[in-house]
Amino acid sequence: MSDHIQSRREGHVLVVRIARPDKKNALTVDMYAALADAIAGAEADRDVRAIVLLGSEGTFCAGNDIGDFLSRPPHDEDAPVVRYLRALARSTVPLIAGVDGDAVGIGTTTLLHCDMVFVTARAKLRLPFVNLGLVPEAGSTLLLPRLLGHVRAAELIMLGDPFDGARAVELGIANHVVAPEALEADVMDVAARIAAQPPSAMRESKRLLKGDVAALEARILEEVRIFTAQLSSPEAREAFTAFMEKRKPDFSKIA
Repeated sequence: MSDHIQSRREGHVLVVRIARPDKKNALTVDMYAALADAIAGAEADRDVRAIVLLGSEGTFCAGNDIGDFLSRPPHDEDAPVVRYLRALARSTVPLIAGVDGDAVGIGTTTLLHCDMVFVTARAKLRLPFVNLGLVPEAGSTLLLPRLLGHVRAAELIMLGDPFDGARAVELGIANHVVAPEALEADVMDVAARIAAQPPSAMRESKRLLKGDVAALEARILEEVRIFTAQLSSPEAREAFTAFMEKRKPDFSKIA
């Protein structure tokens, strides 16, 4: 269990908070393991009727901790990050996220698995996978085109430009923009309303809304396979080296 993933129960609601503000809530392998355990545990506990996912004030999740990720990349389906992604795909417990500040990479793709998402005006979402010589993960290459259509999904993935909370609502990735000081209270209010509904009907409704989970899991695993292979590619090495050296990467000599 990671100290940077905090869980608490409020009635039938499980509140999970990413709490590593000094690193902008960048995720380590241990944090992925804790997130996977929390979501899988809620799935097995019929007393949990909703999950709330929060970050810290001003930051939701800045993506992977680069140093930790490069030193301990996923090698198989038992890797904590893969367990986390599969737990998201399999979950039938309603999941509500509150997003304030940066939501980069996995910080954005996680939201595609949420049933409701509330953002602040200072939320900044981004999918910089291609920019880093990688491919997207979390089944986002299946979920984003389904949600946005191909051309808008391609724009987000191929360019990797950041977009704010209002744009996330416009695209259908989020429900509402709320004030930062009201974010947690609003999310908890919605979670309480969901938790008060008939639990079996709610879980079955979510399962039906999700559709073909087997296809989603298959896409997650395919993305992980390509993502892992790309980590050792010349373009990824240049991208990460440039990131560490705080310079613009140069892909002009890469075939």
